Amino acid sequence: MARTRKSKTAKRDLYPSAAGSADEAEEDADLPKDEAGRRKIKRQYHELLGIRIEKLRGHILNRERINKTIDGIYFICAKCLKVCHSLDDGLIEDLNNQNNQCGKCGKARPAAA
Repeated sequence: MARTRKSKTAKRDLYPSAAGSADEAEEDADLPKDEAGRRKIKRQYHELLGIRIEKLRGHILNRERINKTIDGIYFICAKCLKVCHSLDDGLIEDLNNQNNQCGKCGKARPAAA
């Protein structure tokens, strides 16, 4: 007797998506595909790190090569504690990689000093 094939949908049901993912997809629909992807990865980093963001403030999380000349860097801003990407938010890099800041927070620093 021949075996019956299992459907692939059973595997997909093992990992259901979050309830808010439909709303997030609608927000990112008007963005270019690469920027929407970076936003999704930022949200995933934020959910993954959770409370440890305070401990990792200012640190670089990941470096990626966009093309031969451009590197993208995911990091946690030391001031606003948001997960940022160098192409979207800018990066003011610290030599010791302990006090990296996004462009917005880096511009506010000289005005306050």
